[in-house]
Amino acid sequence: MQRKIVTTVEDCPARLVPTGDKINIPKGNFITLTQSLGGTYTVIFQGNMARIAGEHGEYIGQARHSLEFPDKSDIHHVSLINVQYALETIYDPEIPVNIRDLGLIYDIQIDDRNICVTMTLTSPGCGMGPVLIEEIKDRLAQVPNVNSVNVDITFDPPWSRDLMTEEAQLELGVY
Repeated sequence: MQRKIVTTVEDCPARLVPTGDKINIPKGNFITLTQSLGGTYTVIFQGNMARIAGEHGEYIGQARHSLEFPDKSDIHHVSLINVQYALETIYDPEIPVNIRDLGLIYDIQIDDRNICVTMTLTSPGCGMGPVLIEEIKDRLAQVPNVNSVNVDITFDPPWSRDLMTEEAQLELGVY
């Protein structure tokens, strides 16, 4: 997507990148829309990168996005299919590939209605960890029947390009 300037039409909640801190972008401000993937918007506001959840798209004059989960078969348990789907809607704010295809998700454990995700980052110094963790928690909390979400970061084994799907490698030109 090409960058474009948009104006907030309502006060808009967002999360700073990379810290994940919550902020409010007041109505009537110009912001630069840099990415619209997975139902979220990445913007620049007062020189800071921020993420806006899809359900607030209307606040910046864009489409409103909400997750529509594919597996509606079990109304009492957490569906692994729905968890994986939610993770596939989360994109690194600077990379046009979702975190599953990037190979950042190492393990998903579902215990009754509780989810534990073990993930890594592209490097130990990657600053995107906090914002990705908060986005994972936000998205997985929307999965039907979920009570709690825990995200653990590990660097064992270290991430490498070999963990990426072929599609992700082609998208990023690192095949």
